[in-house]
Amino acid sequence: MGWMLRYRMTQTWARRALIFCAVALIALDFVGLYIGRPVPGRIGIGYGEALTQFVILGCVQGVIYLAAIGILLRCRPGVSLAFILGTAILLRLIVVGTAPFLSTDIYRYIWDGWVQAAGINPFRYIPDDPHLAFLRDAAVFPHINRADYAHTIYPPAAQICFLVSSALVKFLHLPPVLGMKLAILGFEAGAVWAMLLVLDSAGLPRSRIMIYAWNPVTIWEFASSGHVDAITICAIALALLAACRARHAMAGILLGAAVVTKFLPLVLAPALWRRWEWKLPVALFATMIILYLPYLSVGWSVFGFLGGYTAQEGINNGHGVYVLDLIGLVTPVPPLAAKLYLGALGLLLVGAGMMIVFRQRMLPPGPALTRQIAGAALLLGCLLMAGLGPHYPWYYPFLLLPACVVPAPAALYIVTASVLLYLNPDHDDPLWPAMMFGPAVLLVLGQLFLRRPAVSPRRAGASP
Repeated sequence: MGWMLRYRMTQTWARRALIFCAVALIALDFVGLYIGRPVPGRIGIGYGEALTQFVILGCVQGVIYLAAIGILLRCRPGVSLAFILGTAILLRLIVVGTAPFLSTDIYRYIWDGWVQAAGINPFRYIPDDPHLAFLRDAAVFPHINRADYAHTIYPPAAQICFLVSSALVKFLHLPPVLGMKLAILGFEAGAVWAMLLVLDSAGLPRSRIMIYAWNPVTIWEFASSGHVDAITICAIALALLAACRARHAMAGILLGAAVVTKFLPLVLAPALWRRWEWKLPVALFATMIILYLPYLSVGWSVFGFLGGYTAQEGINNGHGVYVLDLIGLVTPVPPLAAKLYLGALGLLLVGAGMMIVFRQRMLPPGPALTRQIAGAALLLGCLLMAGLGPHYPWYYPFLLLPACVVPAPAALYIVTASVLLYLNPDHDDPLWPAMMFGPAVLLVLGQLFLRRPAVSPRRAGASP
């Protein structure tokens, strides 16, 4: 009876601690709104004291979030799914109605939707072009970033979502920014629904959806800033669900949609593919081609500002790749090194993908298959993010999807600590990325060390 009483007291303590974490996250949401209050004549809070304060707040929220996940996984507090999802919804509703203050990307989404609604290919003209003067307004157009020199960078699946979302916003007579944010949250809701079913398939409690839904980066980057990555996350989650149910063609279609929303999810293909199965790869590439067809009237310009963006971010010359930045602290890095590094990273990802495909167990749909797919997806995603080191927090939350099934501490930390990247606006200070990737590496090494047997099996079986 004594151990049962202690167990109940532990569960009661854990439940109260989790409720405290939820209340603290909600309270800090309101503080974040105060930090991000609008400045007259300016969109966003800029790179200054206000942004530093916001990053501190994000770090505090991150600590609370990680504590909540630790309680959830270790103590099993028995809280209801309604409490977890209700908290997640409230965290987003608090911030969704405010003007974006961390990024202005959402204004380009709205603009691209308007351009398409007018029957114009969004890749044809830059926003400043006189051909689009009739679309300009005072609420959206002045805040479009790179309006005077950059064509849109967003691939066709994203463009279709922008068009449909803008049409719905207009039909419902909603303010453009609020309407687009609500559409983004709709895609997030789709991702959560899919992941609940994935958790069912893995034989895991649905409460693990907290790993995604309470992460502060998802709250600020999707509900507040409205980033397109939520659309990508929805497509990835649905692709994971289809793969776990061995619906190979559907998994390929959904992963193809994710890739032509934001190209990076292509790295996940080996995790979803079962060797010698042809439907997924055919559906994947067919979907990508079909979605590009309506926009091919502009020729090679259909890739928009992609090349210019990689140059701006320093990816093509190595100045924007964190590993090369670290090497540059010791010795100069020639421009050719960036191409060699990116080629080596590509080979590493291809090699890891081939290893996953040819070493996977051929399992029927069920918990074992779901955990195998999630583990492989998390490994490939983490290799890509660590090797490429994107400069912005909104690139990382897709790692939380497979982490709901395989909650690797390093992956949870990378996503949560990505808020630190806001303190490195020029991408030239190695400290803040080091604070993000360094502890994650230590967590990986710690897990490997802890799993290593203290005595080898041969010695354990030897006679004394």
